[in-house]
Amino acid sequence: MEFDHLVVAAETLEAGADHVEAALGVRPGPGGKHPDMGTHNLLLSLGPSAYLEVIAIDPVAAAPDHARWFDLDRFSGPPRLTSWVARCDDLEAALAAAPPMEGRIRDLARGDLRWRMLVLDDGRLPFDGLYPGLIRWQGTGHPAAQLPDSGICIERLVLHHPRAEALRAALPLPGMEHVEVVHAERPGLEAHLRTAGGRVRLGGGHAGGQP
Repeated sequence: MEFDHLVVAAETLEAGADHVEAALGVRPGPGGKHPDMGTHNLLLSLGPSAYLEVIAIDPVAAAPDHARWFDLDRFSGPPRLTSWVARCDDLEAALAAAPPMEGRIRDLARGDLRWRMLVLDDGRLPFDGLYPGLIRWQGTGHPAAQLPDSGICIERLVLHHPRAEALRAALPLPGMEHVEVVHAERPGLEAHLRTAGGRVRLGGGHAGGQP
């Protein structure tokens, strides 16, 4: 697995974009809609192979007959960094090595982008949302390659959790140079980013989920 992107959840895309712009000095650009999930997003480049996603429930979309990803059905409050996603070449093998997760792999698309992703039955990722969503991009398309250079790159992603040893053991950290796991009383997620204005820490709460 490799780090793919950060997920900033928000009640509205405008609020999420305001939050990111205030923190990083750059406003996320156009993204798109996810009809299968009833969500929409905005994107911001974090380098040639990584990006930041602001995601919210699409108020004009039909509600899906299953839980939305990233536990958005339960999300409330100010926009914040809640989740992250790792890409893998073999999604089935990555899932076999991951903590137990109830859901099914879905073939998804937005514009000319195609990917496969595990969509959980309850929308909640393991370790209180700190285990990554798993994605397998199909073809040669990747969002980062389509985004203008923002001048921002990710230096480190720190996962705080009371069961840090178990979380560390569940992740293939030797292949994920940006990711660090530390012990903390409460789960939390923070990204250390380098921007034109200097280094910034984008911190947040957690998505909530199974222990």
